[in-house]
Amino acid sequence: MEYIENDLLKIGVATHGAELSSIFDKRRNREMLWQADPAFWNRHAPVLFPIVGNVNKGIFKYRGKEYPMSSHGFARDMDFELLAKTDNSIIFVLKSDEETKKKYPFDFELIITHVLDGDTIKVQWEVKNPSENEPLYYSIGGHPAFNCPIYDNEKRTDYKVKFSRNSLKYSLIIQETREVDFENPKTLELNDGYLDIDAHLFDKDALIFDDYQVDEISLCTPDGKPYITMNCKGFPSFGLWSKEKVEARYVCLEPWIGRCDNKGFDGELPEKYCEQHLEPKKSRKTEYTIKIS
Repeated sequence: MEYIENDLLKIGVATHGAELSSIFDKRRNREMLWQADPAFWNRHAPVLFPIVGNVNKGIFKYRGKEYPMSSHGFARDMDFELLAKTDNSIIFVLKSDEETKKKYPFDFELIITHVLDGDTIKVQWEVKNPSENEPLYYSIGGHPAFNCPIYDNEKRTDYKVKFSRNSLKYSLIIQETREVDFENPKTLELNDGYLDIDAHLFDKDALIFDDYQVDEISLCTPDGKPYITMNCKGFPSFGLWSKEKVEARYVCLEPWIGRCDNKGFDGELPEKYCEQHLEPKKSRKTEYTIKIS
């Protein structure tokens, strides 16, 4: 684990998965990130690459070949190399090798940077295509889980989610196949932007918001005050998720570029929903932020 800190926060990032694993708020003297209790969910904030969610039937197709791919890809389960560390940043890198190319036939470099700036954590991804002549196709997403509630005498159902608009459309995942039921969107009606976290909100898994609907979102204490605010402007999809068990004391705010396949999708990787494309020798940077209020 690598740590950096300032007067307000101390954060820890693990070599394994380059995963943000601790956000300690010095003002509250409390941990704000979920601490991976395996009774509910044994991760903190995995980076989802080169796939977000599941591919239909557990395989993707590329140039006529089939490749097995596990949920959310493999980067979260690999050890990264520490590229650099400063007083306010930690930078890790993962590069393709012969093993990754057996299941994902592309050259890539994934650089993950965490920057501590006052009360805000900047999460930066840079995907590079080092190939001389082959394109790179990928999806990438965040999956940070935040403590909810943050005090012992409270319940998750006491808390609220605050959106930057008053009505959104969302889709659900078909549990048997892990496909997105995109043909049957539902409307999420909000009260001045607030959504109560009721006992049944996550009964059917994640709520998936497409079409750039979520650009800022907050987790709020029972009085409606934000304590976590994520800015993810420019991300095409977003997932809101926790275990359906009301005893699970966390909520995940998940900015995605790409997601699970649509119901019935049987095409090749470049045709996948919101699949990203990089030409040889090109790169792309993306950033979202986490503010602790």
